[in-house]
Amino acid sequence: MTLLTVATAFSGGIFIGLASAILLFFNNRNAGISGIAAGLIKPWQQDSYWRLSFIIGLVISAPLWRLLVGDISIQINTPLIVLAVAGLLVGYGTQLGGGCTSGHGICGNARLSPRSIVATLTFMAAAGITVYLVRHIF
Repeated sequence: MTLLTVATAFSGGIFIGLASAILLFFNNRNAGISGIAAGLIKPWQQDSYWRLSFIIGLVISAPLWRLLVGDISIQINTPLIVLAVAGLLVGYGTQLGGGCTSGHGICGNARLSPRSIVATLTFMAAAGITVYLVRHIF
């Protein structure tokens, strides 16, 4: 781990917290990505503008970083079909858990929501077990 890694992770956390706080203060909404994206699937509504703006901001952040700061080194060795199935399972889990890691883990925990604390502990336990199984058993 380098100073650059710590600095970028820290600044990324600051920006996520800032974006979440701005969304909560100005729109009275939590920054749960699954809920924001799901709201765009419905017919166009008045609140679709901020939802679309939020999603566009997520999508353009990596190219913008690359343009302003430099190369982004990302290596994914997982087959596309595995990523697609994992994405579908995450989507199903998001519906089952009533929100995603960003909604529960960032916004819900910041509000000390018991439901979000339990959901986040469940996410983290499942992630830890999955990593252990994939790296040591399968």
